[in-house]
Amino acid sequence: MNRRPGLSARLRLTISYAGFLLLAGALLLAVVWVFVLRWLPSNDPESLQRTFGPVIITGPNRSDLLRGFAPAAAAALAFLLVFGLLGGWILAGRMLAPLTRIAYAARMAADGSLSHRIRMKGRQDEFRGLADAFDTMLEQLESHVAEQQRFAANASHELRTPLAITRTLLDAARNDPARDQGELIERLHTVNTRAINLTEGLLLLSRADRRSFPREPVDLSLIAEEAAETLFPLAEKRRITLDVTGETTQTIGSTALILRMVTNLVQNAIVHNLPAGGTVTVHTEPQHDASVLRVENTGHPLPSKLVPTLTEPFQRGTERIRTDEHAGVGLGLAIVHSIVRAHDGTLDLTPRPTGGLLVTIRLPGTPPQERGLSTC
Repeated sequence: MNRRPGLSARLRLTISYAGFLLLAGALLLAVVWVFVLRWLPSNDPESLQRTFGPVIITGPNRSDLLRGFAPAAAAALAFLLVFGLLGGWILAGRMLAPLTRIAYAARMAADGSLSHRIRMKGRQDEFRGLADAFDTMLEQLESHVAEQQRFAANASHELRTPLAITRTLLDAARNDPARDQGELIERLHTVNTRAINLTEGLLLLSRADRRSFPREPVDLSLIAEEAAETLFPLAEKRRITLDVTGETTQTIGSTALILRMVTNLVQNAIVHNLPAGGTVTVHTEPQHDASVLRVENTGHPLPSKLVPTLTEPFQRGTERIRTDEHAGVGLGLAIVHSIVRAHDGTLDLTPRPTGGLLVTIRLPGTPPQERGLSTC
């Protein structure tokens, strides 16, 4: 923004300090005049005789004191002005020194360097509070930018894979016209479906991160039943027992996003399970001011170091990769995490000692007044 040049904050503070000191000196001199000099007799004998009668002046009168007092008062005011300017300049510099460091950090951040931190020492005050808040903002911004860059790189790599496969299949078909067209179409359909799923997942992540969705009362128990009903054929095909328990659990959010969140969790629990005879349990319950959803599944033991990476985009882990038609694109739990965060909730992943995973989601509960309206 183009601004007209003006006085610096340090100079304005200096003038303010000096002006205040000068005003205090002038008021002090005024007090001396009001309460001291006005009680001294003037140098007009006739006026004194009319007021007090015959008067004999034996000491200095008002004029004598004014002639001696005025130069000293002027010198004192001049000294106060110089002292106020000099002292105000030094004090303002010391007071504004933290702002100089904050401004330097802001300029470095504007130039693209987000790793610089102010780390101002000393006891807590307004400037150090501002510096700490600025450091926190830089840390979050650096983490967010690094996450976005990593996500963009991974997304580019993942999108390039199906495109490269498609080109390879088309080149092979062009070089071998006698090749079975049905097999080619089927493989192209599979690759194209994967690319579409990946694109939809990326769009859903973007939508959840922007929080650009309407909010309405949502019953987690109904959402869980709908997701289980949709995925029941998949669970039956894999000989997985799918069980939904719990009670009415109200929250506020997007029905479509929460349904996608629960569907992803249940699908992951089915796919990453035992080859046969496994179980998946979905449980909902209200707890105080929170709505809790738990999805628990059997499966192979998960290394503790793998669990924190499961919510990162495209981080499948070698133990989690599938080679069948439900391999996914590595965005399942990343989408879940993004939706939970967009609804101001928490996501907790806990590996089960006997194998498998316990996923616990806590979302804000419905306020009593809205709960009453939703049941009308």
